[in-house]
Amino acid sequence: MNTRKLVLVLLCITVIAPIVLFTDRFSTTFNVSPSKHEFVEDLTAFTVGGDSGHLNLLPQESSTSLKEPIRVVYSQASREHKSARVLSATNEAVDQSQTVNPIKQVTDLNLSQTVTNNNDEVKASDHQNFDNDSRIMETNLIQESAQTSGKFDKREPAKINNEKRTESTAMPDARVRELKDQLVRARVYLSLPTARNNPNFIRELRLRVKEVTRALSDATKDSDLPKNAYERLKGMEQTLAKGREIQDDCAAVVKKLRAMLHSTEEQLRVHKKQALFLTQLTAKTLPKGLHCLPLRLTNEYYTLNSSQQQFPNQEKLENPWLIHYALFSDNVLAAAVVVNSTITHAKHPSNHVFHIVTDRLNYAAMRMWFIVNPPGKGSIQVQNIEEFTWLNSSYSPVLNQLGSQSMIDYYFRTHRANSDSNLKFRNPKYLSILNHLRFYLPEIFPKLKKVLFLDDDIVVQNDLSGLWSLDLKGNVNGAVETCGETFHRFDRYLNFSNPLISKNFDPHACGWAYGMNVFDLEEWRRQSITEVYHTWQNLNHDRQLWKLGTLPPGLITFWKRTYALDRRWHVLGLGYNPQVNPRDIERAAVVHYNGNMKPWLEIGIPKYRNFWTKYVDYDNVYLRECNINP
Repeated sequence: MNTRKLVLVLLCITVIAPIVLFTDRFSTTFNVSPSKHEFVEDLTAFTVGGDSGHLNLLPQESSTSLKEPIRVVYSQASREHKSARVLSATNEAVDQSQTVNPIKQVTDLNLSQTVTNNNDEVKASDHQNFDNDSRIMETNLIQESAQTSGKFDKREPAKINNEKRTESTAMPDARVRELKDQLVRARVYLSLPTARNNPNFIRELRLRVKEVTRALSDATKDSDLPKNAYERLKGMEQTLAKGREIQDDCAAVVKKLRAMLHSTEEQLRVHKKQALFLTQLTAKTLPKGLHCLPLRLTNEYYTLNSSQQQFPNQEKLENPWLIHYALFSDNVLAAAVVVNSTITHAKHPSNHVFHIVTDRLNYAAMRMWFIVNPPGKGSIQVQNIEEFTWLNSSYSPVLNQLGSQSMIDYYFRTHRANSDSNLKFRNPKYLSILNHLRFYLPEIFPKLKKVLFLDDDIVVQNDLSGLWSLDLKGNVNGAVETCGETFHRFDRYLNFSNPLISKNFDPHACGWAYGMNVFDLEEWRRQSITEVYHTWQNLNHDRQLWKLGTLPPGLITFWKRTYALDRRWHVLGLGYNPQVNPRDIERAAVVHYNGNMKPWLEIGIPKYRNFWTKYVDYDNVYLRECNINP
């Protein structure tokens, strides 16, 4: 019990007593007056350690001591005059307010705001408006001074970051372009005689070129650049500034830049020609895997007995009420994609019949592929063009022309003076009769009334049954027109300087596309279309009406006999145009890889390849053996 009392006494002495003593001294020191004015006077005259003086506060501008500046907007030329005038007014106001007690000024303003006098309210609002105007003016002055000082290299980091952010937002490759431009300027200085006479400058400039080249590397946008790219840019700019001091002859710089421009243009022309040649070479060269595939399939086909080599549902091949497709190709994998994509989207697969015609070399391989990979419930027929005994040079003028030595020399002997310089005509397909079988559909399918013609570089994305029931209104050919662009008019394909062409056709007539066509074979026979084709082929024996290909004679043969289909049936350009509208591709019933960039080639446009590859089973044993991958 005594211990407890002792603890309480010590607690009172050590804790409570100091609090009481301190509170009493503090209350005597700060004897607060009931008036706010006395409080302000005592507070400002507060003494610390016997040293009496007012608090060192920033002076506050009063509403009565400052004159409101005239709100005048000056042009860019008068920016310095504006800054001087505003700063003079501000300094004058500060001098007038230095003798005024700042804390008292603030408390007086607070007191005046509580008075209901209208004059005082107006003064308070004027003071507030002036403060706002002063802040705005001060901000403008800071911005103007920052702009005028932009010529100096020393800039604030925040401003530099803002500039970087603005550049990256406006143009994602602005820094890359600036670095490339610096390299061009550096090469100019390196080649000028005046600069070469300064070895120190040349040594420094070459070092900067190496640094910038290393920073650029393969960067195509600013985000690809390393972190030190900005330092490299600034260093190069400083070195180039030295070059401008050394070389003051603008005429020499202009002359050198003109020479560099001519040299670059010549190099560009050469590279374009080389790229065109390599593209054409790749387009007509069969990839190793696609060369392996028919060899492997052919070998397997001849191991089958005769009964295993036959296709089922042969009774459907001549049924005119079913939907028949004609496909002429020597590419096994391309033909497989056409058949797979068509049967995948067919509403009634059992009503679809595919007729494939190929050459002698690929006949066994084509048959073997579809024996192993039948088209579901659909029916298929594979024919050899060698079996068409009626198709001979005495009947077909084009067959006679394609086999002539003069035709081969004209298009494939480039050293001849009269040979054609257009590389696209040096493709073996132009001398293949498979390419011209489309003009003999009634002879190939004598018992059919209608047929859908498909190229082997297309992919079907919707059911095509609607085309079969389409009324062509007495026309022979149903096709999608391609005159949305000027180069798809008749004058693009035919020689209108020849009177035979100019008298019979309109140069501005709209062209159309092969690849997905509906042919009414009954109208074909009634209008003797094959004879029309033969007539014009005989007239073009000297190649004065059109060059090689099947579209020019098609435009002539089906002139005023073509029914324009809705564009959504057939979208073209996936083999040469990377800017095809994605919505058009999505809505298209058929997409066409016309052009050199076929989807099975390495030069195919990558973003379009998936539309084709999704119909290829890369797990197929033959594809794996031939190392054919997506």
